Amino acid sequence: MGVAEINEKEMLLFIKAHIVLYGDAANKALAQLVANEIETYWSEPKATVTIKGQQLLVQFKITAEYKSSLQPEEVFANTNPLFNYFRVEEYSVIDISFVDGLGCNTGYFKLLNLSNGSTTAAHEFGHTLGLEHPENLNIIGEGVPGIMYPRGTLVDPEFQYDPAKLPGEVGGTMNPACRKVKQKDIDDLLLHKLAFNEQGTAIVGEFSSIWHNKH
Repeated sequence: MGVAEINEKEMLLFIKAHIVLYGDAANKALAQLVANEIETYWSEPKATVTIKGQQLLVQFKITAEYKSSLQPEEVFANTNPLFNYFRVEEYSVIDISFVDGLGCNTGYFKLLNLSNGSTTAAHEFGHTLGLEHPENLNIIGEGVPGIMYPRGTLVDPEFQYDPAKLPGEVGGTMNPACRKVKQKDIDDLLLHKLAFNEQGTAIVGEFSSIWHNKH
């Protein structure tokens, strides 16, 4: 979830969000890593969108904090669309990271998923903005996988965990670290359909406001 903000003077569309990490495996350094990953990957394609006849460059501004004292009531009562809350733990009962729906502001990160440039934070952030996994998970011959492709996707050998493996074998599926945000991912956000107010701002996504206990 976040806030879209038009800057007509500089012909920019900013997507702003604030990430709040809590849980036993969260810390200040990890919060900054998550924010940097999301901002870097989503701004990287220098994508554009046309709104009210103006072509705007889309840039992401992501901040973050670690809040060890976060209480459930703060998540439930939050009305600021910038705020996204993620619990971080070493263990996840479903063995992966997840968010609480498409276009949400809460979720649960498995610590290991956030290491080695896995792009998990950037991928899950895409879900919070409303993006789904693509239907076709065999993109052999299509080059670099987009950010919303899930683990297990079949890709060209150079984007596999092990390029020497056959597609679908252990090691023969997409290495998440190879995912990139593309213009299509920005297009899929349908930013031109947002309800911008007179100040040129609009909300992207919705409040899920779910507090997660440790698994």
